[in-house]
Amino acid sequence: MSEDELTFRAAYWPVLLLRALPALALAAFITFSSDHSPALGLVAFGAFAIVSGLITAGLGARALRGPAARIRTSAIVQGALTVVAGVAALLARDGGVLVLLYVVSVWAAITGFLELVSGLRSRGRVPGATDAITAGALTVVLAVAFLLVPPDLLVQYGGVEQREGQLTAPVVAVGLLGAYAAIVGVFLVIAALSMKWGTSTPTATSAADAPRTTESAS
Repeated sequence: MSEDELTFRAAYWPVLLLRALPALALAAFITFSSDHSPALGLVAFGAFAIVSGLITAGLGARALRGPAARIRTSAIVQGALTVVAGVAALLARDGGVLVLLYVVSVWAAITGFLELVSGLRSRGRVPGATDAITAGALTVVLAVAFLLVPPDLLVQYGGVEQREGQLTAPVVAVGLLGAYAAIVGVFLVIAALSMKWGTSTPTATSAADAPRTTESAS
């Protein structure tokens, strides 16, 4: 492992971990909220997108140096678009389910595609390219899922205890958003820790080999 790669890994794993935090916070907020209205979905997504976008465009771009410099522009664009989507969601928080479906699906399609392509182009040359491919693919899947949600969805159901309820488009959309955030958040934590542990492997190996080298010299 080259020195440039070690430097990049040491600088970039905290960015992955920081990206995981707003995703996990969004997942927890949706999970423990009884309100799955379009307004809540737009506000929750807006807050998540602004924080996540700033991390991606700011800290991520600063860490993308050395072998990863080629994908810095893509990270900046991805982060900027995420912030714009977050601001749009907050400004249109009273827009209803159509706005929620539109904003999230457009954001997910564009940024997911950017991250997916960026990972594919840098695969084998940039550490963590596979992580970008996976995260991008998950975001594209979210876009497809949102596009498949009928805005007028309304399904009446009765539970085990004969409690009646309704399955509506906002409930499905907000639930999908929470599930996506949970999956991506956990994945980014794993990716960050894997990259962090990768930075210490060569050092540990060198330290283990040092006594043998000394003994051989004697």
